[in-house]
Amino acid sequence: MLDRSRTRQGEEPAQALRDTVAFAQEAEQLGYHRFWVSEHHGVPGVAGSAPTVLAAAVAAATTRIRVGTGGVMLPNHRPMVVAEQFGVLASLFPGRIDMGLGRSVGFTDGVRRALGREKDAADDFGAQLVELLGYFDGSQQVHRGVHARPAEGLRVPAFVLATGAGADLAADAGLPLVVAATRGEERMLAAIDRYRAGFRPSAQAAQPYVVIAGTVAVAGTAESARELLVPEAWAGAYSRTHGEFPPLAPAAEIAALSMGARERAAYEQSLKGHIAGTPEQAAAELAALMARSGADEFLVTTSTYDRAALLDSYRLLARAVGQPVGQPVGQGVGQPVGQSAGQGVATRAAGREAAGPEDVDRTVAQAAGRA
Repeated sequence: MLDRSRTRQGEEPAQALRDTVAFAQEAEQLGYHRFWVSEHHGVPGVAGSAPTVLAAAVAAATTRIRVGTGGVMLPNHRPMVVAEQFGVLASLFPGRIDMGLGRSVGFTDGVRRALGREKDAADDFGAQLVELLGYFDGSQQVHRGVHARPAEGLRVPAFVLATGAGADLAADAGLPLVVAATRGEERMLAAIDRYRAGFRPSAQAAQPYVVIAGTVAVAGTAESARELLVPEAWAGAYSRTHGEFPPLAPAAEIAALSMGARERAAYEQSLKGHIAGTPEQAAAELAALMARSGADEFLVTTSTYDRAALLDSYRLLARAVGQPVGQPVGQGVGQPVGQSAGQGVATRAAGREAAGPEDVDRTVAQAAGRA
């Protein structure tokens, strides 16, 4: 699961962060394998701006579930600082930390200036990635004689979050790929094919490992499931027509709105491309997608206004794909990646016959009209 710490209408951002921590505890009880948090800067509708800090709070509040980032936007940071932060996390919570890394920079010129980054900072992602990983295994040569402590010598699974060029970078680095169909399923599947074809085994992963990220909404009826999509769809449509990504609003309030033609078109478009339905329908669609892609895991990224309904959606999904609620999942990606199959909710058990913004952040950026 990826929780973006979305703010809700009438609530303070602090509540969204507390909800994320509480949600992680519930996810663990439901048997989910991972719980990731995201990085956004200067976005009104998202409270999660410091993912490693939030990951620490999540890990401290849970005992079993893997905790990670979806992801830390490497171009916004110095690799040594990122290594140090994950080194601290992995030292405090050994065997439970994932390091998801993305290529996005700040969404606006003002945010990029505040971060001290230019728009083309993402072009250095490959070199930054090599430097970052080098701090863990002691091989980094960009700054000779410099060591990131306590990261050096620790094994923290790294993932590359991507939609296009990032898939090639993940293959070249020999890292697991997290990919979303932000530009359509066909382009996502093409990126996965390129990743597998170009994959170079590494100390992190012996073979390609693919995680698909996307929205799955589950309810007692298909209509109720589709209603769960409404708040996030409207936030995306509003951002594209008004230039601001707003907090989530109740579905009933959105249904009563009088939308202009441009708003309506953007809203309807935002409702497409997701899995939504009854438990049986959602499980079948998810199984078909996993079969088409051959993915190893599915990272559910659903957001909606009604937190109780959202939790119920995750509960129904867990049951629909055969994960006993309250039972720990089997081993997935750990140390090293690629040598054991992921067995979490919506992984191979969701229907693969085989076993077990330029990244996700950019998925939100595109929805917000800020990419």
